[in-house]
Amino acid sequence: MFFMADNGTRVTEFILMGFQLQAELQLGLFFMFLAFYLITMGGNLGMIMLIQSDPRLQTPMYFFLSHLSFLDICYSSVIVPQLLETLGAHKMVITYERCATQFFFFTWYASTECFLLAVMAYDRYVAVCSPLLYAVAMTPQTRLGLVAAAYSGAMVNTVVRTGCTFSISFCKSNQVDFFFCDLPPLLKLACSETKSREQVIFLLAFLVITTSISVILISYLFIIWAILKIRTAGAKAKTFSTCASHMTAVALFFGTLIFMYLKGNMGKSLWKDKIVSVFYTVVIPMLNPIIYSLRNKEVKEALKKAFKRMKVSQGE
Repeated sequence: MFFMADNGTRVTEFILMGFQLQAELQLGLFFMFLAFYLITMGGNLGMIMLIQSDPRLQTPMYFFLSHLSFLDICYSSVIVPQLLETLGAHKMVITYERCATQFFFFTWYASTECFLLAVMAYDRYVAVCSPLLYAVAMTPQTRLGLVAAAYSGAMVNTVVRTGCTFSISFCKSNQVDFFFCDLPPLLKLACSETKSREQVIFLLAFLVITTSISVILISYLFIIWAILKIRTAGAKAKTFSTCASHMTAVALFFGTLIFMYLKGNMGKSLWKDKIVSVFYTVVIPMLNPIIYSLRNKEVKEALKKAFKRMKVSQGE
């Protein structure tokens, strides 16, 4: 599929304009985002390897956490390498097909993360409210089914959202005032009627986010009720600590998504949109393994054990 430029000729590429800052600032951002990306890759790959290698982490909670790390690697990798290229060249030419492909995979990974965070909240609900049935309820087949449902549900949203976006006629310009192919800047280039498509896209985003948040809120209402029934303060703190990391990740991720895609003036302030997009495409994937490491006793103990094994192997 192609779009027509103002002069009626067929255009097969977009120009990503990036941040359009002074060369010194662009260079500074390049090295900062490169460092963030390397930390993201190292932290999330390390988390996956740690979960796979430590028998104490072979539980449903860490099974879901390993998939969260995988998603953070994927959707960060869809955006950040291109962002670095744009910063290095001050702008970047991207084909129409590559733009649509990036849009598709970014939407899929981000939507899957929404559903996966809801699945993780349900997992904590079962663990806290029905501990004796936890092993029966969260069998390996159940875990795989929940993860598959997260990916499948996200795929439905992705196919419709991508189809609606790239069936629009773009003719105002081929210059995208953004650092990747996202919905708000693409809509600014539309010359055909977009209201009906925007309504479908908004409805799907609303359903994905509100469904996920509803599952999370209901799960945590039951968890809080169960914690309040615990008599000793120490036991309450220990139970709550198993949920604290997840609650932090949920607040960061959904807070930025709601601001970006459900606010009434979507796309009217692209500079603000750029800042928010950097936060959830670059910063949050980097923070997640740190959040789950610093606030989780089992992960910290597994890390200490892994470092001891490394020292022993180096000594030999």
